[in-house]
Amino acid sequence: MQAGVRTLCAGSGASLCCLLLLWLIYSHLLKEGQLAVGTCEIVMLNRDSSQPRRTIARQTARCACRRGQIAGTTRARPACVDARIVKSRQWCEMTPCSEGEVCGLLFNRSGWTCTRGGGRIKTVTPLPKEPS
Repeated sequence: MQAGVRTLCAGSGASLCCLLLLWLIYSHLLKEGQLAVGTCEIVMLNRDSSQPRRTIARQTARCACRRGQIAGTTRARPACVDARIVKSRQWCEMTPCSEGEVCGLLFNRSGWTCTRGGGRIKTVTPLPKEPS
C-alpha cells in the first residue's frame, strides 16, 4: 500500500514540475512580444536619399495604447495620443515636431509640416491604417 502512495506522490510531483515549467516558458514568450501599455516602438525605418536636397523616410511603429488613445507622433517620436486628435486631423495638437520647430497643417489636413529656422521643412503625411 505504501509503495502505491509513494508512486502516486512521485507522479504528482513530476506532473506539477512539468506544469510549472510549461507555465514559465509560456509567460516568458508572452512577455517577450508585448509592449508596456502607453508605449510605442519603431518596427521599420526606410530612408531614400536618391533625390538631391531631399530625403524621403518611411517609418512604421507598433504601439500599445490605452483606451481612447491611438498611435501618433509626439516630439518627432511615435507615441500614444488622444484619438480625437487623429480623427479630427488636428495634427499639431499632438505636438509632433521637435523642440525649436513650428508645426503647420497641410492645406488638406492630410499631414503636417515642421519648419525649422533657416528654411528647413519636414513634411509628414501619415498613412491610413490598413484593415486587419
